[in-house]
Amino acid sequence: MEAFFTRQGEKAFRASQLLKWIHQLGVTDYDAMTNLGKGLRAHLSEHTCIGLPRIMHAQHSNDGTRKWLLRLPDGNSVETVFIPEAERGTLCISSQVGCSLNCSFCSTARQGYNRNLSAGEIISQLWIANREMSAFGQEQRVVTNVVLMGMGEPLLNFDNVVRALRLMMEDHAYGLSKRRITLSTAGLVPGIDRLREECDVSLAVSLHAPDDELRDRLVPLNKKYPIRELMAACKRYVAGQPRRRITFEYVMLAGVNDSPRHAYQLLRLLERVPSKVNLIPFNGFAGAPYETSNTSAIDVFRDILIAGGIMTVTRKTRGDDIDAACGQLVGRFRDRTRRSIRMQEMVRDPRP
Repeated sequence: MEAFFTRQGEKAFRASQLLKWIHQLGVTDYDAMTNLGKGLRAHLSEHTCIGLPRIMHAQHSNDGTRKWLLRLPDGNSVETVFIPEAERGTLCISSQVGCSLNCSFCSTARQGYNRNLSAGEIISQLWIANREMSAFGQEQRVVTNVVLMGMGEPLLNFDNVVRALRLMMEDHAYGLSKRRITLSTAGLVPGIDRLREECDVSLAVSLHAPDDELRDRLVPLNKKYPIRELMAACKRYVAGQPRRRITFEYVMLAGVNDSPRHAYQLLRLLERVPSKVNLIPFNGFAGAPYETSNTSAIDVFRDILIAGGIMTVTRKTRGDDIDAACGQLVGRFRDRTRRSIRMQEMVRDPRP
């Protein structure tokens, strides 16, 4: 942006002024940006635009969670979720229109895939959430934490995601600490290594199984980047940073991955990786092939990990009454992969 203003014959500091107007004060009308000269405002109005997705639908959960369906300029839509808590407010952001991976327990994956989101479309989700929660102009913003755990695999949209992450951390924009931004990946090993070099925000890994045979079924990406390679990448990510941990997400599927045997296997797997484990009760959706583990099974699994020295929490399900819980985001878009059509055909005729 500094280069843009310099090309216009303006001082480079105009970039920080514009960033503050847009991202800190929520102003998108150039005429309202009073510390910019009239000539510059007119030039910006004529040659540039500040475009935002349109809110097509907003839902409010009984637990305070909010979900927005955002329509993009090409007609596709994605979903964004805000989760309020006593000490913080977490925004779950989408990085792709749909998802090109095919994790078997995820509703988003069943809808197929259309395209990557631009950096602007990613950051606009944060802008809109701040506006909708009436946070602009306040000393303390409602959104204190961001997780890239919405629709899509962030590391498959690496460049646009990193541009948006840097803007989230920019002092003249949102000023978030990299410890307050978490990127969740299904295990794209080259992307993990590249992220460590370019923008080492907090990392979460969707693990969901302690061995390759089971993970191949649940997370097909594992066939390309098996657990041994994934664990090695996780170790590299936190190397030289003794206070950092990888968060491992583990969805609890009844009779599939929730036995004490699986818990002990997971303990051995994470033995030398600085770890925190989030146990996620499976959130059902129409046609789901799984059921969530019962509370006692989750508690036994959690206690085994804690006794083994791994920090473990059971994630509280939020927003499931509005399909805003983990794995339930679907949006509205044209599926270029035809996966959604294939899944419908399988439901009608389940024979192999």
